[in-house]
Amino acid sequence: QVQLVESGGGLVQPGGSLRLSCVASGNIFAIYVMGWYRQAPGNQRELVARIPSGGSTNYADSVKERFTISRDNAKNTVYLQMNSLKPEDTAVYYCNAEIKTGWGIVRDYWGQGTQVTVSS
Repeated sequence: QVQLVESGGGLVQPGGSLRLSCVASGNIFAIYVMGWYRQAPGNQRELVARIPSGGSTNYADSVKERFTISRDNAKNTVYLQMNSLKPEDTAVYYCNAEIKTGWGIVRDYWGQGTQVTVSS
């Protein structure tokens, strides 16, 4: 069993900052790619940022220069530092990870989501 648990969402004013965290736990042999997605009401889920275990990061154009993704492999944790937040960043943010379990199975896992609301 593998679980992803997010934290750090909330209400923030435009121009403010938030830091999201996501911890993976369970029968984990290796974590390859970790990332953040978001889904606003009426919209499809979209990629925000992703970080491979040993490669370069990728960001959606809408968050470049404002968001930073990082990971702590020793803690099986991925972070998303969000600065200069805008109302259009309001969404449920989901953590995603490509994980190889102790049984040798590789698949994607998702967290339960954390709400981020940017409003004055």
